[in-house]
Amino acid sequence: MKTSHLIGLSRHRIGVDGTGVTTLVAFHGCPLRCKYCLNPQALSLRGVWKRLTPEELYNYVKQDDLYFRATSGGVTFGGGEPLLSCREILHLHKICRDKGHDWRITIETSLNVPKVFVEALYGIVHHWIVDIKDMNPEIYKAYTGEDNRQVIENLQLLIDRKAKITVRVPLIPSFNTEADVDNSIAIL
Repeated sequence: MKTSHLIGLSRHRIGVDGTGVTTLVAFHGCPLRCKYCLNPQALSLRGVWKRLTPEELYNYVKQDDLYFRATSGGVTFGGGEPLLSCREILHLHKICRDKGHDWRITIETSLNVPKVFVEALYGIVHHWIVDIKDMNPEIYKAYTGEDNRQVIENLQLLIDRKAKITVRVPLIPSFNTEADVDNSIAIL
């Protein structure tokens, strides 16, 4: 069984990554190279903290089943870019479902991935937390090193499917201004 390459696991998170008590599962790997990356360990092979199969990950996360049920919480997948690990997430979800757990699934994502990854997880994700960076393609590229076309297409897909979405538009020193943030919000 394929293992997930993780940069971290964080239990008992409240009000940070979704509803109720959550466990954050942070995956290694990201298609972006943001100038102020919050998790640079996600980009380096030395940044892999642990490798777990979906079954091992389930056994770790299930410790908090009582908290999840009592607070309508669940598992938040972040990273790096969790959508790059959609097979592992789908496998973990199947294990949970087979064992009678219906935990809330939240994804913290840049959405800068091929649409197939978003479509693969759409049916199991309860809440999408999307870090847009900036809607201006020039600012986005200067900050991330990538184009934001896929981000906008994937966001439109989620909107069309009426997904629960929280969008974050950060103020990024030396890359965008408060006016740029306001402009991104107006576009959104």
